Amino acid sequence: MTVKSPQEVAAGLFLIVVAAIGLWQGAELAAGSLNQMGPGMLPRALSVILVVLGGALALDGFLEKGAGLERWHVRGPVFILGAAVVFGLLVRPVGLAIAGPVAVLLGAMADKGTKFVETLVFGVILTAFCVGLFKYALGLPIPVAPWLLGY
Repeated sequence: MTVKSPQEVAAGLFLIVVAAIGLWQGAELAAGSLNQMGPGMLPRALSVILVVLGGALALDGFLEKGAGLERWHVRGPVFILGAAVVFGLLVRPVGLAIAGPVAVLLGAMADKGTKFVETLVFGVILTAFCVGLFKYALGLPIPVAPWLLGY
């Protein structure tokens, strides 16, 4: 069998590797049952779904002609992962009001065609939604603006 779409095969294998890491990291968590779900139920279920979808994607790469592998760019993964790390480092000391838009702006820098003003507006709206959802609707102890409002 020959590979007709190397990009799909590579993407499918990547998803399978991510799922395997998820299964490995969640192996010690109790899954529980459907009536009483444990902390390992969601990671395990998502990992199994990811294996199935990755396998289907890789199989499709053998069956249908598609795009070849292109040159990989480091910019996207660096800014996306960097945005998540910066958010995690900023959310406690400066709060969600600052960490949210900063994370959105950093993540948006993964694409060269990003427009700053539109991204900033989106980041502010998304942060306001997150504050309303996590702080007020769900009552989670997330600092909104400790430098202004306190914890």
